[in-house]
Amino acid sequence: MKAIFLDKDGTLVPDLPHNVEPACITLCRGAGPALRLLVRLGYRLFVVTNQPGIAFGRFAAAAMDTVSARIRDLLLREHLALDGFYVCPHHPEGTVAPWSAECHCRKPLPGLLLKAAHEHDIDLRASWMVGDILHDVEAGNRAGCRTILIDNGNETEWRLGPRRVPTRMAPDLYTAAVLIASHGDTP
Repeated sequence: MKAIFLDKDGTLVPDLPHNVEPACITLCRGAGPALRLLVRLGYRLFVVTNQPGIAFGRFAAAAMDTVSARIRDLLLREHLALDGFYVCPHHPEGTVAPWSAECHCRKPLPGLLLKAAHEHDIDLRASWMVGDILHDVEAGNRAGCRTILIDNGNETEWRLGPRRVPTRMAPDLYTAAVLIASHGDTP
């Protein structure tokens, strides 16, 4: 199976820090048509998201169940289904145990993608990671995926390195989907 791994905040939904209020969660403009195109091409959809607000006590880990349900509902309205929702609640400087820890799932490490690949038999070389910061790109590259950076102004550090170079760049998710469609299936 091939997959599209989507960062949540700033890629799939607007980046509103620590937003766990369902009424405030909407899809980014063009997300529905973009994801329908990718599903027609045979991709399955997965969210992979860092949520350090859990480690800092800004919201409970259980809030992500509500967020996941809201995103699934929004996608259902677009005639789409989400195949998986993977969250890293950790941050090494966090204040809430057990989330205040180093881990292998926090992007830029590839743990969330590797876990999804293991659980769903995903061919990582045939898959894409799409995100709005270079940590997303690095996680995708480390996992063996092709990568797209949504260059929407959310990346502020621009710390470049060999694992932080995206396969492609796009201004939004719809353009990213078109680039993936035009790229073909060859890794």
